[in-house]
Amino acid sequence: MDFTDVSLVELRVFREVAERGTLTAAATALGYTQSAVSRQIASLERAAGAPLLERRRDGVRLTAAGHVVLRRAAAVLDEIDATARELAGLPTEGGTVRLGWFASAGAVLLPRAVAALRRTHPAITVTTREGTTPALVRALRAGTLDLALVAMEPPYRPLDTEAPSLAVRTLSERSLLLAVPATHPFARADSVDVADLRGQRWIAAPSSGKERLLGVWPGLDERPEIAHTARDWLAKLHLVAAGCGVTTVPAALAAAAPPGVRIVSVRGGPQELRRLVVAHLPHPLPEPAARLVEALRAASADTAGPP
Repeated sequence: MDFTDVSLVELRVFREVAERGTLTAAATALGYTQSAVSRQIASLERAAGAPLLERRRDGVRLTAAGHVVLRRAAAVLDEIDATARELAGLPTEGGTVRLGWFASAGAVLLPRAVAALRRTHPAITVTTREGTTPALVRALRAGTLDLALVAMEPPYRPLDTEAPSLAVRTLSERSLLLAVPATHPFARADSVDVADLRGQRWIAAPSSGKERLLGVWPGLDERPEIAHTARDWLAKLHLVAAGCGVTTVPAALAAAAPPGVRIVSVRGGPQELRRLVVAHLPHPLPEPAARLVEALRAASADTAGPP
């Protein structure tokens, strides 16, 4: 089979696998069986004359040939999708920006940026979706996202090890903050010493044990008492408002704190910086995407928490 005879279905399946990271996840997203996905990938690899995926215990990784196919497949599928949209009388992809974002960005930063862009450039359409950093990076590589809004912490390592490296634009760099009940002794000042965090009751995200607890101050020199766990940032903040404990918050979320919550900074100990960045493939951004980056940058400046 010649590669010029491959089907669009095979290319779409391959792109989905590259984005999702596993055959199982791709099959679920597409509504296929895993064996059907495997058959499509096998057919594409026969046409390519080389393996496109490296099968590993934790999922799949693109081979060098896989990267070539993915780059070209993304361009072909984008053109086909743009043609379908134009024939249907919908806005073409040229005026649309596909943005991925991390969980806490959706409370304040993202709505402000999108609303501002709608006011200044109403012809630009923005579509968004939430995801983890690895998922957003895979989507960038697969060509199903144009931009990814992610948070980074020191030492600010590359978002992945693939080549070419993703372009990363820093929007802001701010310290991690602490959310406390308005009735808490910490609420009487603008900042609290890191040594005073000992003995607090924490509200954290569930953890598998392989990663640090999100919601607990990093580097705490004691085993933290976890009073409540919640994945949703706003749920954690409402638990704080109810007096159930304290939690960490990124500066971008400070403006979303509900009544009954006081946001304070923490002094002493290592500086806990968080960098807000936009990542994209290493090529010049089209004007709509560049306009969205500027809107995100302005919104980031407006959502600063305590210094």
